[in-house]
Amino acid sequence: MVSAGGADVAVGPDGTVIVAAAGDDLATSGVRNRDTFALVGPMPGELAARFLGGWSTEPWLRSGSESQPIHLFVRVREGALYLGTVEHSQSGWGTAPYTLEDCMLRLDPPLDVDVLDQVRPPSPTPGALPGLEWLDHLDRDRTTALRMFIKSWYPAPAEESAPAAAGEVPPALAEFYRLAHGRPHILGRQNFIRPSTDLHFDEDGLLVFGHENQGAFYWALDPAGDDPAVWTIEPPTPRQAEHERLSGFLVQFSLHEALISAPYIATTEPIPRPLADLLTDTMRRVPLNAWLWSQYETSFYVAPGLIARVSDQGDGHCGVWVGAVHRSLLRPLAHLGVPWRSFDG
Repeated sequence: MVSAGGADVAVGPDGTVIVAAAGDDLATSGVRNRDTFALVGPMPGELAARFLGGWSTEPWLRSGSESQPIHLFVRVREGALYLGTVEHSQSGWGTAPYTLEDCMLRLDPPLDVDVLDQVRPPSPTPGALPGLEWLDHLDRDRTTALRMFIKSWYPAPAEESAPAAAGEVPPALAEFYRLAHGRPHILGRQNFIRPSTDLHFDEDGLLVFGHENQGAFYWALDPAGDDPAVWTIEPPTPRQAEHERLSGFLVQFSLHEALISAPYIATTEPIPRPLADLLTDTMRRVPLNAWLWSQYETSFYVAPGLIARVSDQGDGHCGVWVGAVHRSLLRPLAHLGVPWRSFDG
């Protein structure tokens, strides 16, 4: 018997049994949504081998999932509720060899909503949520709006020592670097703003200050201006100027990274525009021109503790990605007839 994130896991020649507690704590193993169970590690190699099926010191751990199913139970008031078999979906590796930090297991078919509420009981919305006061400053002072958004969405830094000097950069970028002091994650988790110590000039003399996560394109600017244009550059195609100058671009970048890294996510396949409009009907559109217009034509919508990204997909369709600081904020979106690809509400 092995414990992983509070769940008990027993591995044998004929299969695996996982028994977890009912609850909704991202720090422990448990049901995350209708089709996902998260096993939180670290997990030893032999346990990882059963889920991945690729290697082990024991031959009986290397067989496929059909002959060695993984059975999932959750403890509820009446006893242990059997949810069915699960299969490996994705996992994250630790620094120790052959050690999993986490493992996502897929439930198929997905759980009924009433069963989901048993094994992952709903909790009330917190009283304090990141607010929208920053929106009131967006038209006249975008640097203030950026500061207010980041301070509302992210906890205050643990240390208050002076940040490193940002060098000769435009005021909006200098403020962004000041805000990143103690909050390094605002520099990006999906795409990235380069640290102030890692800026450089490209062959056209533009300051490269950010890049896409796989290096497909980068962002550059002329540092001489107070609020310069931002160029999206994807060699060898011609560079494209973003619709918003740097101060607006940094707000859009920050909104995108906040929703991508939010603890609770909902995403769609391309859906008709009227359905996307229904999804965002109770939110406020961020009054900025489309972001990454040359690739995705993206707009943002917000509500307290919630951010939505709507990206044009052509032919009257768009993709929607929603990030929330609390699961309950997604629940009202569950009953709109949207074909969700993933839904943490």
